[in-house]
Amino acid sequence: MIGFLKPAPHRQPLPDNKIDSTYRRLRLQVFVGIFIGYAGYYLVRKNFSLAMPYLIDEGYSKTDLGLALSGVSIAYGLSKFIMGNVSDRSNPRVFMAMGLFCSSLIMIFMGIVPFATSSVTVMFTLLLMNGWFQGMGWPPSGRVMVHWFSLGERGTKMAIWNVAHNIGGGMVGPIAILAMAVFADWHAILYMHGFFAMAIAAFILLTVRDTPQSMGLCSIEKHHNDYPKAYEYSEVQEKELSARAIFLEHVLNNRLLWTIALANAFVYFVRYGVLDWAPTYLAEAKAFSFADSGWAYAYYEFAGIPGTLVCGWLSDKVFKGRREPASILYLLLTLACVLVYWKNPVGNPNIDVAMLIGIGFFVYGPIMLIGVHALDLAPKKAAGTAAGFTGLFGYVGGAVAANIVIGIVVDAAGWNAGFTLIAAACGLAIGLIALAWWAEQQALEH
Repeated sequence: MIGFLKPAPHRQPLPDNKIDSTYRRLRLQVFVGIFIGYAGYYLVRKNFSLAMPYLIDEGYSKTDLGLALSGVSIAYGLSKFIMGNVSDRSNPRVFMAMGLFCSSLIMIFMGIVPFATSSVTVMFTLLLMNGWFQGMGWPPSGRVMVHWFSLGERGTKMAIWNVAHNIGGGMVGPIAILAMAVFADWHAILYMHGFFAMAIAAFILLTVRDTPQSMGLCSIEKHHNDYPKAYEYSEVQEKELSARAIFLEHVLNNRLLWTIALANAFVYFVRYGVLDWAPTYLAEAKAFSFADSGWAYAYYEFAGIPGTLVCGWLSDKVFKGRREPASILYLLLTLACVLVYWKNPVGNPNIDVAMLIGIGFFVYGPIMLIGVHALDLAPKKAAGTAAGFTGLFGYVGGAVAANIVIGIVVDAAGWNAGFTLIAAACGLAIGLIALAWWAEQQALEH
């Protein structure tokens, strides 16, 4: 392990009269750090989609751009899993900031240097690199979350934190519109987001901290007297695990984790099948202008904020901590919105926007709950790897297919064929989550 990435050492315990006030201050500080930090990651992950209509005007096909865009998802899924394991053994403050800084550099390069968009191969390679660095955002956030927030509050806190990517993704459209207004050059869609994200990387260094013990505090489980039920907790769980132990003992032999990871692949297919192709679909099939598409893209992301919060509340309060029923309900409503968005005739833009808002509202809840479920199913020293495992399926399976398969299918058979695949993926996700629910109930009964 490189020295500056190593977990921060434990400090001498603070006096008892300082523990409560220090915990309150640092919990807020680290939460704000990973919230704004993860929003920053989305500024340089999703902006390429808004540049795609201009690249089509320059002669690239949807298949070409789908292949190029798949580089992000391929590398991100692998990185979220592999670098998730590294992050479980790293200082999240440094790890998260470094990933965002490197990702920002790549987007600035793509916007400023003409060679960067000169061919599909070059774009794929750069987006592949970007995707790898993007994988350094979620796992350290998960490590911070499980160390600073106990099990009984984690569902609500994760729901609040999870809207960071909606805010980050939602800001991609307005920043792109601003970039075009200021520079009158579509390349600014790439590099302006990079400069914003670079500033956020510095903010991560200022705010995020490693474990409570590294700040002279006791574990959050002891502080809240709130211990996990999915595995037997002891102070041994506060010791760092080896990569082998994390992979073999806590992740790869977990059948429930495999089931929700596979479901995640289909949920991500729906998410990115709609989101990544929205600017192109709205322009070609619904006659939207660039500005209208940009705002619709933003509304999709912003709608995920209340949707995620309500979904977390339903899971905790209505379904008593069960993740699956809330996910199934939300995916059924997502499917309904996808069908209306697809079948709505040209000339009804308000319905198109309303359905995009509906999809955004409903699809992010299951994504958040699958992530929370993964954290619940593993010890906290394996949290990044467990979440990365579901992310591996989500991105390499779901998002890559959404990028490549939909591009190929739409070029060959039109948008109707593409939306048939999206609707089918939604149905398969519902079936797999229902299977996980049944398996979990069977395990509890025995």
